[in-house]
Amino acid sequence: MKKQWIPILLILLTFHYFFSSSASAHTSNSEGFSTIEVKGKTLQYELKLDLTELGHAMNKEISQQQSINSDVLQKYLNSHIKLYADGVLIEGIVKKTDVETIKDRQFGVINLTYEMDHAPGRLVLNYNIFLDDSDPSHANFVTVKMNGKQQEKILSYEARELEIGEIGFLQNVKQFLLLGLKHIFTGYDHILFVISLLFGAKTIRHIFSLVTAFTIAHSITLALATLQIVQLPSKLIESAIALSIIYVALINIFDQNSKHQPWIAFCFGLIHGFGFAGILSEMRLDESHMVTSLLSFNIGIEIGQLLIVSLVFPLIRLIKKTRPANWLIPGTSVGILAFGLLWFFQRAF
Repeated sequence: MKKQWIPILLILLTFHYFFSSSASAHTSNSEGFSTIEVKGKTLQYELKLDLTELGHAMNKEISQQQSINSDVLQKYLNSHIKLYADGVLIEGIVKKTDVETIKDRQFGVINLTYEMDHAPGRLVLNYNIFLDDSDPSHANFVTVKMNGKQQEKILSYEARELEIGEIGFLQNVKQFLLLGLKHIFTGYDHILFVISLLFGAKTIRHIFSLVTAFTIAHSITLALATLQIVQLPSKLIESAIALSIIYVALINIFDQNSKHQPWIAFCFGLIHGFGFAGILSEMRLDESHMVTSLLSFNIGIEIGQLLIVSLVFPLIRLIKKTRPANWLIPGTSVGILAFGLLWFFQRAF
């Protein structure tokens, strides 16, 4: 259901869209005002922007559309304001808009709400409204209130970032441990690869060698990618992960007695490590906790991986002792192969 809190601002923005005569028809030295307040798990952001300049900047966003709507406005703001709570990117929802006159100029007043999983200890604001779109001379006067502290800064073309607070050690460990767990349990391609390896495992000792090889390998590339020592295109990595699933699934289908070797787990583990690092690359990690964050995230992945192995391998052993095993495991591998092929074509093309 569409909300009805935007009519005044959107009508005025649409007016600017239709009646701005040229790309040069905008203000110079435009101003903005930001008031950010963190209360527990909620962040309130009141943003005031020169209405003429906002209308000009929004023209580039609406392209061929006939009017500016709330979704376009919200998308524009979230793409030009990056807020990181304890390193995690959060997005705001526009709750209210208004128009206010400041120094004989009309300003759009936009209230955004950001919801978080926990009360953050560290906040990073990266501001890019107007600076690359329409007015490099734009300046925004920011006030941030969090954890009893207040900080003010003027954001401009040369200084676009503000940071306040610090993440506690235990909070940082907990956050990245849970993030690692969540990542492995929602990473269905990683899960299917591990299960495919288990189909070819013969003993507990064999499983240990496979898991150890996979863990060592992905830990290496996870660290290299997170520390930006080695960077590879995400499209290449994601496609290669799909190919790893296809490769192991084909072996399980056509050679049911094959014993997967640890070197296979190691080689493909290097690829999966780059995939694990993808989520960390989207975060603003605190440099003072970099090692702790990386280690906690990796431990979370290993705990999740061990839980998957502990649940799945006994079931596979039980299946192998029954007659249906002759078709059930190959049949399951065909399904895994289908997912691998689907992911490969989605990611590679």
